[in-house]
Amino acid sequence: MIKVGEYNTLKVLRIVEIGIYVDDGDKGILMPKRFVPANIKIGDEITAFIYHDGDNKLIATTQKPYGVVGDIVRLKVRTTTEFGAFLDNGIMKDVFAPMQKQIGTMLPNEFYLVKIELDKRSGRMVANEKIEHQFKNDVLSVKELDPVKLVIYRQTNIGYVVVINNQHLGLLHNNEVYRNLKIGDKTEGFIKKIHAENQDAELKFKIDVSLGKMGYQRVEDEADRILSLLKANKDFLPYNDKSSPEAIYSFFEMSKKTFKMTIGNLYKQKKIVFEKEGIKLL
Repeated sequence: MIKVGEYNTLKVLRIVEIGIYVDDGDKGILMPKRFVPANIKIGDEITAFIYHDGDNKLIATTQKPYGVVGDIVRLKVRTTTEFGAFLDNGIMKDVFAPMQKQIGTMLPNEFYLVKIELDKRSGRMVANEKIEHQFKNDVLSVKELDPVKLVIYRQTNIGYVVVINNQHLGLLHNNEVYRNLKIGDKTEGFIKKIHAENQDAELKFKIDVSLGKMGYQRVEDEADRILSLLKANKDFLPYNDKSSPEAIYSFFEMSKKTFKMTIGNLYKQKKIVFEKEGIKLL
């Protein structure tokens, strides 16, 4: 069964002058010639993204869209009409955001965070900006310390609201942010704390998250980066445990706590030495 708005692995049915047709269990779906890999043969399997063209015909492409059905992505508006906006999804066909699925009026050349969905009536891909109500925190699929995938959703005065695994909303507090973030960024993190609260006679959960990995898993990742930076700077960096948190964040994009843990671990492994003005690669 063909899944519109997703990647499908399909067999090549026939080769024609304008491209190839891939098997959909019927007459086939056209993949235009400019998207066809070299040396393709009848019977070969090919992974293609499937979408509707302007004439409502299914088209296969090897182009990679910015988002498939179910993804939350930050897309740029190409053009607008009285009925909605067309957003650049990285392929030949833009994705349409109807007016009723916009929070405000979308403007050309501006970026918006949307969820890619299938329109129930037409079966075509659409972009939906009104997505916050879709995320439920009454029944959780995560627990504390679980690794999760995060999308930066919106900014508040105490941090960033994030989408967790496309299912829940959580909060990344400002004191947990040690690199530049923008709305729509995708990153990895873990569940730091879950708070149970009764709101309007219903049990809800507030979820706090952190970026990266936990404890020494994070240290192991950051160690490789520090070693690479040392090699790129003639084996010496003018930073140590006396450097300010702001200086460390600006250069390494990590907290001072993580930096101290990481260089301490590298010192124990005899990969660096501490000098008066910084750290040196052995």
